[in-house]
Amino acid sequence: MKDWIIEFMNQFGYLGITFLIALENVFPPIPSEIILTFGGFMTTYTSLTAQGVILFSTIGSLLGAAILYGAGNLLTMDRLGKILDGRIGKILRLKREDVSKAYNWFNSKGKVTVLICRCIPVIRSLISIPAGMANMNIWSFFLLTTIGSLVWNTVLVLLGKAASNSWESIVDKTDTLTHITVIVLGVLFILCAAFYFYKKSKKKEKE
Repeated sequence: MKDWIIEFMNQFGYLGITFLIALENVFPPIPSEIILTFGGFMTTYTSLTAQGVILFSTIGSLLGAAILYGAGNLLTMDRLGKILDGRIGKILRLKREDVSKAYNWFNSKGKVTVLICRCIPVIRSLISIPAGMANMNIWSFFLLTTIGSLVWNTVLVLLGKAASNSWESIVDKTDTLTHITVIVLGVLFILCAAFYFYKKSKKKEKE
């Protein structure tokens, strides 16, 4: 994948960067770390500038985020509630009320969540889905997404530019950060699930 990304960026420049970052936002397994750090390196031997790479990568981030926001917006609370009222809800042991609680929490903490998550590997893209589901104000969503994306894109592009021929060393380090993030999220998910089912079992015992 890395070789294809490099070849695509060398061929299409800024437009290639915009397309790849938009695609990466919709399909997180595509590593933005490679796109951005190599984009920074490209500024050392092509006519591309760091400001240009940051600008066009941020445009790509907004395009990808808009797609996922739209997807989340289509999955309304009522539709999700109907899904959970059926077999899937029984399998996952989730009820409509559980989703309502999460929905209310996101509505109260959503702005901070979107801003912070845009700077965290893996979930930086996926956070757009719950934002759409909660029908977060679209202008606030785009503003916070822009700020968070600018931070992430600027750091990696400038690191790639500073590292020059050694840009891949930056990718290796960010890969480590990504793996740590996945592990931490996995552990947190397991702990939250265990706590949720523990509380549920205690509630049944009292009844």
